[in-house]
Amino acid sequence: MENVLGLLRLHVIRGVNLAIRDSKSSDPYVIVRMGQQKVRTRVMKKNLNPEWNEDLTLSVTDPIQPVKIMVYDRDWFSRDDKMGDAFFHLDPFLEAIRIQNQLGGLPEGTVLMKIQASRQNCLSEESKIVWHKGKIVQNMFLRLQNVECGEVELQLEWIDVSGLLSVY
Repeated sequence: MENVLGLLRLHVIRGVNLAIRDSKSSDPYVIVRMGQQKVRTRVMKKNLNPEWNEDLTLSVTDPIQPVKIMVYDRDWFSRDDKMGDAFFHLDPFLEAIRIQNQLGGLPEGTVLMKIQASRQNCLSEESKIVWHKGKIVQNMFLRLQNVECGEVELQLEWIDVSGLLSVY
């Protein structure tokens, strides 16, 4: 873990209005990739609005790499069907870490940064990065691309490793 800047915990909360890939429903799961790392949720059978509520963790070594979200429909006898993808960059999150580090001692609920939904990101609505219970947290709804419909709700949390938060 010598080049790890920190850990990014992704709480994959739920999917909303996901695409139908089987006859009337889908069996969705989420894969999260950052560089060579790949983590995934469990499969939610026959559900277009799944609630995963799963924590996945990535080691952040290169903060410039985007985090990619891919949703698939599990098929048991053929290749899994794509149900859309999205991405986000860690730049705003790391900037919020810098701000928190400079200001220190923030009151609960302090908004460190707001990110607007735009054509340059997959956000479906404004996302706030806040100081919550002594941690930097960001809630986001990502609009899935390359599919007819669907969103994924995530919560990001930065986990400092050996005081490296002060590097930023």
